[in-house]
Amino acid sequence: MKTVSLGPLAITPICLGTMTFGEQVGEADSHAILDRALERGVSFIDTAEMYPVPPGPETYGRTEQILGSWFAKRPQMRAKVVLASKVAGPARGMPWVRGGGNDVTPEGIVQACDASLKRLRTDVIDLYQIHWPNRNAPSFGSLYFDPARDQAQTSVHDQLEALAGLIKAGKVRAIGLSNETPWGVMDFVRVAEQHGLPRVVSVQNAYCLTNRVPDNGLDETLHRLGVGLLAYSPLAFGALTGKYDERGTDDPKNPGRIAKFERFRTQRWGRPEALAAARRYNALAREHGLTPARLALAFCYGNWRVASTIIGVTSLAQLDECLDAWGTTLSPELRAAIDKIRWEVRDPAQ
Repeated sequence: MKTVSLGPLAITPICLGTMTFGEQVGEADSHAILDRALERGVSFIDTAEMYPVPPGPETYGRTEQILGSWFAKRPQMRAKVVLASKVAGPARGMPWVRGGGNDVTPEGIVQACDASLKRLRTDVIDLYQIHWPNRNAPSFGSLYFDPARDQAQTSVHDQLEALAGLIKAGKVRAIGLSNETPWGVMDFVRVAEQHGLPRVVSVQNAYCLTNRVPDNGLDETLHRLGVGLLAYSPLAFGALTGKYDERGTDDPKNPGRIAKFERFRTQRWGRPEALAAARRYNALAREHGLTPARLALAFCYGNWRVASTIIGVTSLAQLDECLDAWGTTLSPELRAAIDKIRWEVRDPAQ
């Protein structure tokens, strides 16, 4: 698998996401998944201080700890891996994240990075990202910007200053954003260029058949600024695998995240209209002799907008299925059929 340039980093076009590690996947199985991913050529791994998901005080930081124990048992692997992690944005009702404040301060960024380094048992994080905006901005399924909700928070300049300090100290190699808007990306780049501060190299946002929001202006922003898109949830929390087509999300025997965790049924991936759209794409895949997962993954894998697609799995079988889809080509006719559905349903999992 050829690598892709992301600032100073050389990443694989498939990234192993780890937010299931420590909740749905135990430590031993997580290590086995990591081993298999490296064996099959995936050397880009993404995590976050708040993982696993769904987040909670008893599990906070557990995913990074699992990765740290893997590195400790296989010290030769650290040099082979491009490791990405994230500092949480404003706590939003999570008091276990630095006291639950609504501001990500420079001191908080440094504190979070140091804690992640300790859990990960490494000296450096290759890509350090701000998990969600430290300002009033729509994210995680919110549709609208409301200026009345603005409040005083640490500026983009001061966030970049803190991240610059981490780079200067050798704790971080490159920086990125996540769940960000076109305006946010442009402001981070503008401030960095104005003040000689580090420039973001990536934006990690949801991107899949039922959520093509990056196509609505973010793609042009990233292309013209030379910032890479890291596409997460390419399978829409499992909805684009077909697992909910017949059994639904309230079947206790369905092991999928939307079924397992009730909170996800009312969020963007579990909305009735999002599941209905997923069923249409899944049926289209079958009509063309593909599994739903292969169609959904191929849509991201072959997309010029995407620098790397982040896959999240709970088993070796799922990992192999995701990796086996690499190289799948979608015909112009099939792409046109995908766009026709999107025209009719738009982005129901936004």
